[in-house]
Formats: sequence, structure tokens, C-alpha cells
Amino acid sequence: DMEICSMKEAGISLNIEENGTTFEENAQIKAKAVAACTKDIVLADDSGLEVDYLNKEPGVYSARYLGEDTSYDIKNQATQQVTAKFDNGKYDEVKNQAAKEQRTARFVCAIAAVLPDGKTLVTRETIEGYIGECPAGENGFGYDPIFYVDEYHCSTAELTEEQKNEISHRGKALRAMRVVIEAKE
Repeated sequence: DMEICSMKEAGISLNIEENGTTFEENAQIKAKAVAACTKDIVLADDSGLEVDYLNKEPGVYSARYLGEDTSYDIKNQATQQVTAKFDNGKYDEVKNQAAKEQRTARFVCAIAAVLPDGKTLVTRETIEGYIGECPAGENGFGYDPIFYVDEYHCSTAELTEEQKNEISHRGKALRAMRVVIEAKE
């Protein structure tokens, strides 16, 4: 029974520097900055893609990976090219692609909530998948066209909005935060 609004809708305009080293730190930085402007509950998230072969890059730099103004088409192509070059005996010569189990990845979302009393709560959730052989789908944004989930045998850009909300890192983190906030009341 609460009104939910964006920073813009709340009349808050801030340039917040995300200089944390984890998703949790960046989410807290953003939530605390906005909370300083209001006495309401503030939620902020930080999310991104972790590719195991790339030592969990792009990670917290997902939006800035390969440069602030680099398109996701280029970021996606670069990510696929690097995973395609992987060869430790698990290389699929026929497909010229690293074996699926070597292209494991996940989307991560951390949500921070700052309560009116100043207490900060944090949740973190993921969706596991792998980097696909080629981009597919028109839904979603960012890395969605190259991130595939076994559950649906497709990229997250091919999921309906309802399917994605059900299994996504953001949907799961937000539902977890709701449970945490309700437990505090």
C-alpha cells in the first residue's frame, strides 16, 4: 500500500558516482545518496553480467564495459568472441565455440533499501545461464540477446516480460527485498 516512484518522479536529480567494487556496495551508494534527499524508504539496485571465463567480468562494470559509450552490440560481440576462443580440451571444433559448460555466466542484482530510520538492508539474487553462440531475441536490453537460460532453451531477450520477471535476477532480488522489509515491520 505504498506509492512507488522513480527519482525523477520524486523530483530528485543527482549524479551518483558508482565507485564500489561490488554490486552490493554500488546499490548502497545509490540508495544512501537518494535517501539523504527524502524521509521515505529508498530502493536502489546495481546489476550486471558475470562471465566465469572472463573472471566474472564485466561484473560491476557491465554498463561501462569497453567504454561508457560503447554499444551493447559491440559489448555482446566482444564477449562472444572471447568465449569462442577458449580452448582447454573442451573446445567444440565443429561449432568453433567453447563448450557450453565453459561459457557459464550469470546476471547479478543487488538491491539496497534505506529505511527512514537510516537502517540499510541488502538482497542479492542471480539468474544462471551461459553465453550463447549467437545473439537472439528483441526483448530486454543490454546483454539479454547473448545470455541463454536452460529452463526456457532461449536467450533472455526471447522471453516474454512475464517469464523474465519470474526468473530474472532483478525480479528475484526485489521479491527477496519485499520479504526482508516486511519482516522489519
